[in-house]
Formats: sequence, C-alpha cells, structure tokens
Amino acid sequence: MSVEEEENAAELKIGDEFLKAKCLMNCEVSLILDKKYEQLQNMSDDPMSQTSQVFEKSLQYVKRFSRYKNAETVKQVREVLSRNRLAEFELCVLGNLCPETVEEAIAMVPTIKSKGRFQDDDAIDKMLRDLSMIKKFE
Repeated sequence: MSVEEEENAAELKIGDEFLKAKCLMNCEVSLILDKKYEQLQNMSDDPMSQTSQVFEKSLQYVKRFSRYKNAETVKQVREVLSRNRLAEFELCVLGNLCPETVEEAIAMVPTIKSKGRFQDDDAIDKMLRDLSMIKKFE
C-alpha cells in the first residue's frame, strides 16, 4: 500500500500484511487460550504461578466476548463464513459481532456488498440465518 493510500477498513484497505494474515475470532482465541491454560495447570501444582496477568486478562476478555463456546460450533461458524469468500478480516468481524440483519452486516462490513461477493441481500440474509441456527442449537 503506497504512502498516499490511507487505510480504511470500510473499503477493505487494511494493508497487504493484514489482507493475507490469518485472523481469529474471539471464540477461536478462547479455545486456544483455554487449552494452553489447561496445559499450564497440568504442569504445575499451583496453576496461577505459570500464567501471567496479561494471559489471565486476555482469557477473561475472549471468554466474555465469545459468541460461540464449543469447538464444533466454532468450526461450523468459520465454515459458513468461509464459503462466502469473505476476507479474513470480514469473517472475524461478522463472527465476533454476529449481526442479526442484512443492514447491520453491511454497516459493520460495507465491503461485503461493495466487493460483489454477494449477488443480493438475500444471500447475506441466508448467511446470517445459517449463523443464527448454529447459535440456536449450540
């Protein structure tokens, strides 16, 4: 990205390094940190001695803001979002914020409409309904 171009997430101008990077939803980070926390507990008699305050706060944060809790559900959410050819950044925004309407989804991630990946609002609505069903049966 040249110096003249300003980064703008609404237009998916977030820099090449971010466009190519693998992003994780809060629920995915929560699963990873939970597993690491369990490993640390198993290695020590005093589990608090092995974890930093930053680790603890990070774990608390992602648990609090994770919309999906179990690993199978998280996998399903990523599959639903991935089949729509979303950029990683877009996928994570939608997976973290869980919009309920097409208007909310477009307001959160304007590029889902402007980049031509969805033929119409019905396709976005179907994706949101699929996510809603996953959440409902979690």
